[in-house]
Amino acid sequence: MFDELGEKLDGALKKLRQRGVLTEPMVKDGLREVRRVLLEADVNFKVTRDFLGRVQNRALGEETLRAVSPGQQVVKIVHDELAQLFGEARPTVEETPSGLNVVLIVGLQGAGKTTTAAKLARRFARDGKRPMLAACDLQRPAAIEQLQTLGGKIGIEVFKGEFGGDPVATALAARKHAVASNYSVLVVDTAGRLQIDKTLMEELTRIREALEPHEILLVADAMTGQEAVTIAQGFEDALGLTGIVMSKMDGDARGGAALSMRSVTGCPIKFLGVGEGIDDLDQADPTRLAGRILQMGDVVGLVERAQVAVDEAQQAQLQKQMISGRFTLEDFLAAMSQIQRMGPLDQLMKLIPGAKRIKIPAANMDPKRFKHVEAIILSMTPQERQDPKILNGSRRARIAKGSGRSVAEVNRLLKQFKQMQKLMKQMRGMIGGSGLG
Repeated sequence: MFDELGEKLDGALKKLRQRGVLTEPMVKDGLREVRRVLLEADVNFKVTRDFLGRVQNRALGEETLRAVSPGQQVVKIVHDELAQLFGEARPTVEETPSGLNVVLIVGLQGAGKTTTAAKLARRFARDGKRPMLAACDLQRPAAIEQLQTLGGKIGIEVFKGEFGGDPVATALAARKHAVASNYSVLVVDTAGRLQIDKTLMEELTRIREALEPHEILLVADAMTGQEAVTIAQGFEDALGLTGIVMSKMDGDARGGAALSMRSVTGCPIKFLGVGEGIDDLDQADPTRLAGRILQMGDVVGLVERAQVAVDEAQQAQLQKQMISGRFTLEDFLAAMSQIQRMGPLDQLMKLIPGAKRIKIPAANMDPKRFKHVEAIILSMTPQERQDPKILNGSRRARIAKGSGRSVAEVNRLLKQFKQMQKLMKQMRGMIGGSGLG
């Protein structure tokens, strides 16, 4: 979502970054370009004005102008102030140390409430808690069925009401069942409308008063642009939100809504929906978000994805194979599968500092390429995967036919794998030669 905004900001700050000495006119000229970029990205006008005022005051300070690299200092100031727009610290989910914690999910229809509810429950389960889901959107049968399907997929119980029933009574019954079953978290999915109306707010207010939730999280669709800020303000005025979940952050929205949200509503962005997968929910961290916008990468985010996606036992086995020099196409397929579980390759590259400036051919980032490689390897016999040296011309033709790819693609994969094996042998020799073997 922040790709276009990041690229334009990077271009606006490039001139400042390259200068060894900065004068006041240079700073003001550079910040005028930053202002244009932010407004084009749908950042609220007042938020943009206040943001640039703070940046300019700090950038023109005596300490900055006397620094060794004032251009880099200005970039750091922009980074710090961007982080400030998202909040002063990494937001946390409110909870009680004992008893049931209730999380109420609200939002308009189509924003992704039901999917977000399941993602949150999944996240709570990974953190060692016992979550339960409650389907209280009784206006749409599909919403109940969707939550049940997602709950079954992640192994989390779903308490459902009857279509057309009373959502308040269902929510109270869900809480009673959660307490009796010793669950620690209850995530409640509620009904939405195409727009904010009196009926919706009255229903949500009754549920809030009945449950007294610890968290009221608004799911805001990032694709709605600046309208998302207006929607958030409406829910905040009616319910008193504790936080916001920005959904569909993997889309092509311009990013201004996310930057404006906290400043306008006063509510912190606590989570970001970054994909359609059940694990594609990142905790919002102001400093890391600012770094991603300015194309500085997010190593912590990359590590967190790896912790969720990578099987530790399988990873240990892969490392053992690589160090021993017995790395096969079976191992290569397993490693590739782990990378795929972390998310699309183009998204992972954005988390690596400096990788954005490395020009990688689009074809190499295409997820279909992984599928093609997977099809080729799976078309081989177990013996061929263990020992690719036996792959003569007729075998390669058979593999190409079985995988639906060309013989040239099979040859290219085998050549790349041979180069990888050679590199691993060199690394093994270096490790052994250093006495670390």
